[in-house]
Amino acid sequence: MRPIVKIILPLTLCLFSLQLTAQQIDSSQDELKAELVFLTDSLFAGRGFSSPGGSNAAMYLLRQMRDEGLRAGPQGFEFEGGTGHNVVGVTPGWFENYIVVGAHFDGFGILDGDFYPGADSNASGVACLLSLVRSIPQFCKGSTGMIFVAFDGHNASMSGAQAFLSKYSKEYPISMMINLDTMGSDLEPVDADRTEYLIILGGISHQFAFDRANSGLGLDLCYDYYGSSSFTDLFYRRISDQAAFLEAGIPSLMFTSGITTNTNKLSDSVENLNLPLLSKRIALITRWLANRL
Repeated sequence: MRPIVKIILPLTLCLFSLQLTAQQIDSSQDELKAELVFLTDSLFAGRGFSSPGGSNAAMYLLRQMRDEGLRAGPQGFEFEGGTGHNVVGVTPGWFENYIVVGAHFDGFGILDGDFYPGADSNASGVACLLSLVRSIPQFCKGSTGMIFVAFDGHNASMSGAQAFLSKYSKEYPISMMINLDTMGSDLEPVDADRTEYLIILGGISHQFAFDRANSGLGLDLCYDYYGSSSFTDLFYRRISDQAAFLEAGIPSLMFTSGITTNTNKLSDSVENLNLPLLSKRIALITRWLANRL
């Protein structure tokens, strides 16, 4: 069982003057909804670390990467008596350097009999990851390749990111890491008057390129965490999976729409996400990334 979903953005996305039509956004919204509903289905039981639902989610993600022609496989690892499974897909061929794009797929699962769907945290990031899997590899014709990784173990001390680095940083020259974590909400805008926003931690040095990629999308781009240097440092260097890469000296970016009152709650469902806005965020990341390859 799997949704037939192809969130493919055309090659012309690399032209910054491209305007998304209402029809394109509506189509992308429908595809995103199908993906998110599937990822938050009871089949995966909240995708808990070292759980049958988490293993089912890993197998689904593995099939998606292989279907798109990536050299994909699972990476098993142990953490405090549990077994996790990263899913890693590499663009075919060999490149001088690689950009890692990651999103954790594990959620809280089922706790005390309650089902935590984990739509925003982090099915939204996984949906974004799969969209990039389906569109970005075609741009890898120069010296830069892609490694796509769905991390397990985020909720187990980010053990999946550590496990990935311990293996793949020795096998591939990694030049950058991009983390997609909690991408689908509009509940905590940076500016109350501009609700279509995206937070890009670590992205200030790429501001000009992001502004160009934002042409026609009109997103409010912010490069800190709600104006707080201490919270910016906390979320960027300690909270999510890019932290391990930063510690290893790898330049990293974190894309997020911020923590909300639904984050890691029973109410974190697809119905509480803004799918047209998520589609725009994916379009911006796709444009920016395509022009780095």
